[in-house]
Amino acid sequence: MRKTFRYSYRRDNQIIAKIDRCVVRNQAYRRGEFNIRERHNERKNVSYGNGDIMLERSSLNVHFKPCQGTYEQAFARMVDDGTVSLRGLKADAKVFDELVFDVNSAYFEERGGHEYAKQFFAEAYRLAVQEAGGEQYVLSAVLHADERNKALSEQYGRDIFHYHLHVVYVPVVEKEVRWSKRCKAPALVGTVREVIKQVSHSKKWPRFRDERGAWINSYSLLQDRFFEHMRAAGFTDFERGERGSTAEHLTVLEYKSQQEAQRAAALAAVADDKQETVTVLDEKVEGKKKQLAAMDRRLAVGKQDAIMFGKIEQMARPALLGKKMEISHADWQTVSRLAKKGVVASSQLADMKEKLSAAKKEIARLKDAFTRLYEETRVFREAIKSAPKRVMDFLQSIIHRGQEQHETAKTIDNQSKKQDQER
Repeated sequence: MRKTFRYSYRRDNQIIAKIDRCVVRNQAYRRGEFNIRERHNERKNVSYGNGDIMLERSSLNVHFKPCQGTYEQAFARMVDDGTVSLRGLKADAKVFDELVFDVNSAYFEERGGHEYAKQFFAEAYRLAVQEAGGEQYVLSAVLHADERNKALSEQYGRDIFHYHLHVVYVPVVEKEVRWSKRCKAPALVGTVREVIKQVSHSKKWPRFRDERGAWINSYSLLQDRFFEHMRAAGFTDFERGERGSTAEHLTVLEYKSQQEAQRAAALAAVADDKQETVTVLDEKVEGKKKQLAAMDRRLAVGKQDAIMFGKIEQMARPALLGKKMEISHADWQTVSRLAKKGVVASSQLADMKEKLSAAKKEIARLKDAFTRLYEETRVFREAIKSAPKRVMDFLQSIIHRGQEQHETAKTIDNQSKKQDQER
């Protein structure tokens, strides 16, 4: 299988490669949240907190299954006609899910953009129908083609769009309803009375233990099925999403915050180097300022010298023979000394101006780089401002997971060394 790599950023002359990855995320919602998801997916809002949505491109969004009426109306019809059952559910139970299928934007841009994305997500929708248990349980399936990828657009110098598929469906499982002891026919007690399609997110996506006794989340296996399904359909130029991930689908703001946080971490490392450069340049600028002050003092002295030049011109007198001028030995020494000082000062001034100009250009470039970094992390900063605790908890979980992986690797390494010593 051919792998696709692109260059994401450079640090210390080392190129860091980025790999195309396919990802599917799932999120469960309560009945009162139908309207929120519908307004976002079907582009019914007048404005969006996500500033990258370009509504003038919404006509390019593709419905693989349009919803008949509103999401809530379609769900109510399913309940009323017996397609699904709410038997046994609590009032605040989660009754619908949303799958989001995604690959990083450059994957589509490098293969034909919108047309290629339609083919790719048409196949992903076929998998979504299988996962839902049938198209009758799908409320809506829409490919979004109107969300601009800001970072990649800046990299390419033109608008690049983030293609992804939203599939809203009702999670159902088959539930056997058995005859109870109150049945008047004793022979029927405990036997199956009927099989219903029960709405249940937790039973649709359970946690279970593998053969080693470790807990496995269904979402991890969903990632595997998505990767394998697309590969079997001929879409092979990407890698599977993070293996072993148990993360559910994040909200748009949370997901973008995660991406911005990862990007900011990489940029921060580069920014640290730039900050050190700026510090050095600041010191150099201060040195240049002192040099300019010294030059000002020299210019003041130069004015005095100009007065002296006038006197110098008066020192010379025509010689008795020829067109030469005569000057006394003492006056010649004065003229020679001043001429040498002028030549040296002129050379130093030109050199200082050239270095100062270069320093100002470097400072302007670094300020521009920091301005871009500030703008690129806007979504991340907005997330911190609107939900600081949630974002901090999320970042701490990333750090904690990294520490756990480091400790695990360290333990394995120590055990390996110990075994080598015992041999």
